[in-house]
Amino acid sequence: MSGHRVLVGVVAIVLLVLGGGGYVAWTAVQQPAVSENAPKPVAGDVMFIDLNGGQDRVITRTPDGQRTAGALRCQRFYRAGTTSVCLRLAGPGPSYEAAVMTADNSVIRTIPLPGIPSRARVSASGNIVSWTSFVTGDSYAVPGGFSTRTGFFDLRTGEVTESIEHFDATVQNRPMKAADVNYWGITVASDDTTFYATLASGGLNWLVKGDLKAKTLKSVRQNAECPSLSPDGTRVAYKKRPTPLDKWELVVLDLRTNQEVKLPGTAGIDDQAAWIDEKTLAFGMAKDENKTAIFFVPADALTPAHAEIDNAASPVSVK
Repeated sequence: MSGHRVLVGVVAIVLLVLGGGGYVAWTAVQQPAVSENAPKPVAGDVMFIDLNGGQDRVITRTPDGQRTAGALRCQRFYRAGTTSVCLRLAGPGPSYEAAVMTADNSVIRTIPLPGIPSRARVSASGNIVSWTSFVTGDSYAVPGGFSTRTGFFDLRTGEVTESIEHFDATVQNRPMKAADVNYWGITVASDDTTFYATLASGGLNWLVKGDLKAKTLKSVRQNAECPSLSPDGTRVAYKKRPTPLDKWELVVLDLRTNQEVKLPGTAGIDDQAAWIDEKTLAFGMAKDENKTAIFFVPADALTPAHAEIDNAASPVSVK
């Protein structure tokens, strides 16, 4: 299978990059810790990227409403178990890297990224770190075009898989051999082997279920992007367009019944949602023309999404 993958529309890329915090200037300035009052979150501690002033600082908000910001600056951030991953600028050019860290932000390893950071995830155990980035310069792409590259790092073995493009894919019971296959948005199950992701080819996309050890994957259903597996592994949330002309909306699929439920108030989402707990999802979305906010929405669809944290992106629940 070719290492060069399908072209992604520039408009969609711009929206995704903005949703992830956008481009920030290269700097090594450390940020002092700050504390301020904030509305009480729906559940537990939440970490997120503060977009105020282009600083991209990682902030922790506690259940009592206090905010604390440390020195980390990331364009995408995620934490699970005792592992964190920060997708960030690595130097001028610009160049980018995935910094894999312990809970106290001590760096275990840095992994060069081939392009602009887009998605980041850590499995519940902290053993598998995954990422997606946008890449320019692929030979099939028109000038200025983008493709995506998705890879992962296994902390147990130290092995880095730079791209899952070589995995054996089956779509609608047929081997997928197209040269334009493209992947993004990995979410890994509690067994650290099973995963879900988006596969795109020929202008269509599918939710796929894969095996990191066997390096295989197969389609689950069409028209599903940026999946996020629930903590108990029974549901997967993803963004979906009713038609190509509609805005994306957040949908939850029950893997036991194969039934979808659309979550109200999520039209316009362009993010990989995160499960704050078994009942609540969080995601970044434009609140108005100039600001991105983190929205919370119940997974049961009983009430609409509401803006929880202004000028913020990349939410994750931490214990």
